Amino acid sequence: MAKRYVRVKTPQGQVLYGLLQLNWEVQIIDAPAWLGGQPTGEILEPDGYQLLTPCAPSKIVAVGHNYAAHAAEFNQAVPPEPLLFLKPPSSLVAHQQNIVYPTPCQQLEFEGELALVIGDRLHHCSEEEAHQKIWGYTIANDVTARDLQRQDAQWTRAKGFDTFCPLGPWIVREISPDARLRTYINYVKTEESETEPVQDASIQDMVFSLAQLVSYISQVMTLLPGDVILTGTPAGVKPIQVGDRLLITIEGIGALENPIVAPVESATPPLP
Repeated sequence: MAKRYVRVKTPQGQVLYGLLQLNWEVQIIDAPAWLGGQPTGEILEPDGYQLLTPCAPSKIVAVGHNYAAHAAEFNQAVPPEPLLFLKPPSSLVAHQQNIVYPTPCQQLEFEGELALVIGDRLHHCSEEEAHQKIWGYTIANDVTARDLQRQDAQWTRAKGFDTFCPLGPWIVREISPDARLRTYINYVKTEESETEPVQDASIQDMVFSLAQLVSYISQVMTLLPGDVILTGTPAGVKPIQVGDRLLITIEGIGALENPIVAPVESATPPLP
């Protein structure tokens, strides 16, 4: 199994980086791995931590319509250049944390995505350099208030609510170039049957490659270590409701799962 890099919180409130072991112990490192973190010798037992998002990016850069089939299901042409937008870091939530269905929204939808974690400062880099600066890979859900996206002239509100960017559960260094991404609503598996995915595509189906995306974005804004790029979603998005559970899997990484809950007035979002 690939090494799994995590970010965790202890019962005492410490936020730490580490390497997740097969027995679910966490080997603590003294800094994020992409900044050269080294083992401290400290080990956390499986009941001694809470998983957070695996990084704390300065920004989350997302890409729209990067799968031709997804563009087609919205009657949109494939863009001639990557279509960029931003999600705020305050939208982040971790594996198993709640996605809140906001009051202004009447049509909430998921978007399962491969996420890239940048390992170095990037500014005006080539595609060749960009490929070398992708430090790792994780799973994201670009949760979207679809009715507000249609209503507004731009996507900030529709994409930016608190809890609208589940990320995790960990980072791996490498994945297969033809790894499959699948999204399930209320996944159940028994001896007789298994829930069918609503999204099922190879990451090779992307219009713009990972290196093309990183290079293009670096021409617009400087990317910093730990920044996250959401690489687009395949076809199959659809509305979800309070009480649903979303499960997004990517081969070679794992699974990201989050429940949908109703809003609670004055609730403070958890530390992502």
